[in-house]
Amino acid sequence: MNNGPISSYPFGKQVPDGDSRERHVCGSCGWIHYQNPKIVAGAVVTYEDKFLICRRSIEPRANYWTIPAGYLEDHEAPDEGAAREAREEANADIEIDALLGIYTIARISQVQMIYRAKLRTPEFSVGEETLEVALVDWSDIPWDELAFPTVTWALNYYVQTYGQLAFQPMVNPPAEDFSFHPPADFSPAR
Repeated sequence: MNNGPISSYPFGKQVPDGDSRERHVCGSCGWIHYQNPKIVAGAVVTYEDKFLICRRSIEPRANYWTIPAGYLEDHEAPDEGAAREAREEANADIEIDALLGIYTIARISQVQMIYRAKLRTPEFSVGEETLEVALVDWSDIPWDELAFPTVTWALNYYVQTYGQLAFQPMVNPPAEDFSFHPPADFSPAR
């Protein structure tokens, strides 16, 4: 077997037998390189009705705020990935409660699985990919500075499901509207 760089293999695009799509196929051995969507795992994390948010230090959308989230690693369950991302981005130990939403961003071949979670203790700090971490009231979330539409969707759905033990995970809004919408009011009963 040749262990040389991948560029030395004679890859070309073709429709493999039994398939209906053009794929990158090795002309020497027939190996098929499948390009599949990336999966993102994250969580809307709260502590005593405050929300954990992180200011990104990396692209895309550096300097914008988000919830702890990132790409799933090989051999990792989505809820494990969401907990790992909270540790990496905010040095936060979280307890996952439920799957909050599954969002499909087809234009960038991405599926996002966002969970509802609580901080086990109010301890957190800046992680490797984060400039700043904060625990904020709903009214203090910087809505105009959120990194991605899915962050707004997940935060708003958290409010819609607040206090519910069972609910259906949210999916993309109608027509895959990627714009930001004004947030719902949130005044939890104490």
